[in-house]
Parts: sequence; structure tokens; C-alpha cells
Amino acid sequence: MSGPGQRVLGIDPGLNITGYAVIDRAGGKLKLVEAGVVRGKSRGNLSARLKEVFDGVSDVIATLKPTDLAIEELYSHYERPKTAILMGHARGVICLAAEQAGLSIRSYASTQIKLLLTGNGRAPKSQMQRAICHEFGLAAPPEPPDVADAMAIALCHHYLSNQTSQASLNH
Repeated sequence: MSGPGQRVLGIDPGLNITGYAVIDRAGGKLKLVEAGVVRGKSRGNLSARLKEVFDGVSDVIATLKPTDLAIEELYSHYERPKTAILMGHARGVICLAAEQAGLSIRSYASTQIKLLLTGNGRAPKSQMQRAICHEFGLAAPPEPPDVADAMAIALCHHYLSNQTSQASLNH
């Protein structure tokens, strides 16, 4: 999996707002490199919004040079299947940008991320934001909430890949 010097790009995919966070693991320390959003500005034009997401994520990758992409798995609520289909488009262009850059890609279920960071797989956003503030020593949660979600996804990947690395060293 990933070794020392791992730089993780966590992504909370969206067509209008895609949250991202890049964290470093070097010398046993974890630090937030940068966090923010990629905004889709084109209204009503799906292909233009997808290009904006792709270009924005590609720019983050080129600028910050992560080694791994951690992205939230797609889930669908039975009352809103169209939302899941649209999110699938956004995830697709994000994964394409990562694949073209040669990044290792891992997906995590939102319940897995919440369970790992809070001990509760159904934790509310407020509890997740408190966990993020605690992990990174922040006085207040990042805005918009998509940024905190991306930070949580990156942290989840960091902790799980670190466990996997440790387990392989112990065998």
C-alpha cells in the first residue's frame, strides 16, 4: 500500500461543490497541506460542470502532488436516484483525473469514515466536524462543510493505510 511520505488527497465529490483536502504523513507526523473547494459554476450544463470539476481536481493534483486519492463511495437514497446518478458523473471525472496522474485510488463508505473518526457510523455532521477540529487542532470547523468531509475522507485513508502498512510489517 502506501509508505512513509504518503500525501493523501481526500475528495468529497459534488457537481456544484467538491471539497478537497491534502494531508501529508512524514516522519510520523500528520499535517494538513491545503483544503478547499472546487466549484462548478456552469448552471444547467452537466458536461460543462463536469469539465470544471475535472479541471479543478486536475489542478489540485498537479499543484499539490498527492500520491493517493481517497474518495467517498457513491450511495443512493431510494427517494432520489437521480442524485446518485449525477454524483456518479462527478466521481467518474475525479477518478479519471487521479488515474491520469498515476494516483492510487481508494473509496470509503460514509459510514466507515464516520465510524473510524467518531466511533459512530451514523454520526451527525456536527460530531464529524468536532472530530476534524480535534484531529487538526482547529478552533472552528472549515467552511463549507464539504471541506471538513474531504478532510475526514483523507484521515480515514491515512489511518486505514497506516494500519495496513503496520500489519504487513508485523507479518
